[in-house]
Amino acid sequence: MNRTSRFTRVTLAAAIAAVLMSGTVMAQDTATQTPAKKQAQAGSSASNPQSLNQVVITGNAAALGLRKIDASYSITTASYAEIKEKNPVSTADLLKMSPGVFPESSGGQTGANIEVAGFPGGGDAPFVTVQMNGSPIYPASTLSFLANSSMFRLDDTIDRVETVQGGPAVLYGNGQPGLTANFILKQGTDVPSGDIGLTVGSEGMQRLDGFYGFPLGHNWYGSIGGFWRKSDGVRDPQFSADKGGQLTATLAHDLDNGSVMFYARALHDKNQFVTDTPILNPSKGQFDNYPGFSPLTGTFGSNADRYETIATTPCATAGCTPGGVGVDLADGRGADIHMIGGNLDLDFGSGWSLNDKFNFTGGNMDTRSFFSTGQNPTSLADFIAGKEAADGLPTDLTASATYTNGKPADMNENVTTQGLWYVNKNIRSFSNEVHLSKELFDGNTLTFGNYTAVYSAKDTWFLGNNMLLQAKNNPNPIVVNLSDGATTYALTDPQGFTSGSSFALHEDWNATNTAFFVTDSWKLDNWLFDAGVRVEHQSANGTLTNNASGDLDNNPNTLYNNNASYLTGDTTKLNYSKSAPSWTIGANYTFNDHSSAYARVNDGIHFPAFDDLRGLPTTPVQKIHNMEVGYKYQNKYLYVDVAAYRRLFYGVPYTITTDNGQQSFTYGSATKGVNFQATIRPTDNFSIALTGDYMDGHYTNYKGCVSYQTQSGGTACDSITGMQLQRQPKFQYRITPAYHIPAAWGDIKFWATYEHVGDRYGDLIEQQPLGNYYDVSAGILANVGTHWTYTLRGTNLTNQIGITEGNSRLFGFASGGGVILARSIEGREVNFQVKYEF
Repeated sequence: MNRTSRFTRVTLAAAIAAVLMSGTVMAQDTATQTPAKKQAQAGSSASNPQSLNQVVITGNAAALGLRKIDASYSITTASYAEIKEKNPVSTADLLKMSPGVFPESSGGQTGANIEVAGFPGGGDAPFVTVQMNGSPIYPASTLSFLANSSMFRLDDTIDRVETVQGGPAVLYGNGQPGLTANFILKQGTDVPSGDIGLTVGSEGMQRLDGFYGFPLGHNWYGSIGGFWRKSDGVRDPQFSADKGGQLTATLAHDLDNGSVMFYARALHDKNQFVTDTPILNPSKGQFDNYPGFSPLTGTFGSNADRYETIATTPCATAGCTPGGVGVDLADGRGADIHMIGGNLDLDFGSGWSLNDKFNFTGGNMDTRSFFSTGQNPTSLADFIAGKEAADGLPTDLTASATYTNGKPADMNENVTTQGLWYVNKNIRSFSNEVHLSKELFDGNTLTFGNYTAVYSAKDTWFLGNNMLLQAKNNPNPIVVNLSDGATTYALTDPQGFTSGSSFALHEDWNATNTAFFVTDSWKLDNWLFDAGVRVEHQSANGTLTNNASGDLDNNPNTLYNNNASYLTGDTTKLNYSKSAPSWTIGANYTFNDHSSAYARVNDGIHFPAFDDLRGLPTTPVQKIHNMEVGYKYQNKYLYVDVAAYRRLFYGVPYTITTDNGQQSFTYGSATKGVNFQATIRPTDNFSIALTGDYMDGHYTNYKGCVSYQTQSGGTACDSITGMQLQRQPKFQYRITPAYHIPAAWGDIKFWATYEHVGDRYGDLIEQQPLGNYYDVSAGILANVGTHWTYTLRGTNLTNQIGITEGNSRLFGFASGGGVILARSIEGREVNFQVKYEF
């Protein structure tokens, strides 16, 4: 077992043991609300979390936050209890609680693409920032093989989450114009309290959760908690699909004029990543099971292909063995990350206050996973014939095909190739944000601030490495040799690789972002006005090791490595330096204690990330213009938050990674739409929650044309201008009826969620229709007595096929012979948890 994993597991077990021993002797009084606890739980509202009187701290400079009814922007919140009721399969999946956010929760725990309505991402999550206690966990929201959500796991240490789309968030933190999800940690209280939970799942999951908050004396408070789990996965690769844990601790102190809090988190988690798989595509937007490969439970992972060696370095003499690196698919696309951070709040009197928050993140975010090559399955005999023709070999060769276990392969069975990608990614970051506020006069507060982030990424990639596999679940690799009796041509190596790396990369990047901002808010009768401006500068420099292509073993008859990409050792330097402004103006009018309306205009920016600069060193700063109006209303029976928006983008870079490298270009977009969320409570015990989005978004300002394969098999070249935003549904919604039954022994709650995701296209030129889908999840939660909670939850209960992406290695038509390479949501999963709270 990895040393870090062992430490996390043993420490968590010790903490939980201490919880159990102390919980039996400590009083069960309600925790005293200290100043630090009040701030940490400012957004909690056990009686009605969707309350316009709820105080939120994300997206504003107010020292104690703002009530929702006063905020001139839309903000969505959830307590930890609500998070559980949303049945998220990952951190990314939870973010669909914010209207218009569509996470492609089909690849596993990590690596999800996350689309925000009207923000032309097209992959990864460039317009989503995950914060912990107000600090971005990594300043760049997305790098290749890394999104913020992949570095964050949900557990009992979370008190609540607040999500904001754009608006005033463009002024703070990393200036995210898209979605900012701020997770607030639980802290200790005057009276010790906590929980311990055990969860088992239908996919072979075993999970241990725990949290303990406690006083340390003299206004000091501590907490510790986390989880450990292992799982075979809904897509069982014959080894642990998910295995690891997380440990989080906080230390807080109440001062006479404020508070200070520190936190630390260690995450060590290995997760299987699932890429496109073969799916029947009989007509546009219609999908079904491919024989031998379920889109809901199938995976190319298996014990037969788990351990491999990738050739990376050419050797000098004919027939020599190239240098290589070992791969264990069980390492997956996980995280080995450590974070420390803190918050300081001070009130100096006379209207002066200061807030400072910092975060340090460091560790590895590596990837060992199969990725689609874009080639549809075909019979083994046809595959061999195609390779013979492509490589210009004689036509009278005799083929010998075996599995890697030595057994003969069936020439009539369907096969496919998958690229085994190897990515090492080491990251480091430090960010600090300080606010200095002064109340100029009654109702008017001026804030000056600075955000500074220093961060780096060091990557080594070997992409390609195509392996010949059976086109079925848990396949065997296939070894193929061709012979004319005198000469043998190795079509694959002894492991089944048909090619070496198609793209070798080593890069070392460092960047600094510094932003200064000033904001002012003015409460005037029923009006609350706010305005602010931010100027940010980014400087980045990178060192890229050059690459070349050639024969790795100086043997032309070993066809599998005759044109492999490898690193040469010499380097290229890249530098980038640019400044850009952001600004926002908003106004909110409170009609009464139950309703308010607002309007906002903002200009945001999105600086290029390291991958953008590598693909196009002159990448412009993206500019986002957003206009929105909204209305909020609440009474005993109804809660409504609806907003209409118009979003314009300029200078958007797009980079696609294929087996042949990367292609980059720029464009713009224009979108109009409506976000809505509502809760109806016809009785005290029954509620219906609705959240969703309608958006009409298209690409603009692209002057060239993109070459692609048409559905008739030909080629064409067309502009993307006017095409629907890639992978984004025009209409999506989620509806959740819930019923609560009080009882003498406790209470019980039932809920179910119906989710509808509308028609989308997998590419930029509308040649890959992904159709629409629905899924159903449900849960039952029973509180028994004062200590025990039992929860039964299930996702995709009706086993719906829901395509989230088409063949991401292609621009155009992806289906051939009624088959598409695509990725579906996972099949049914049910889990049951027993929790003891004290």
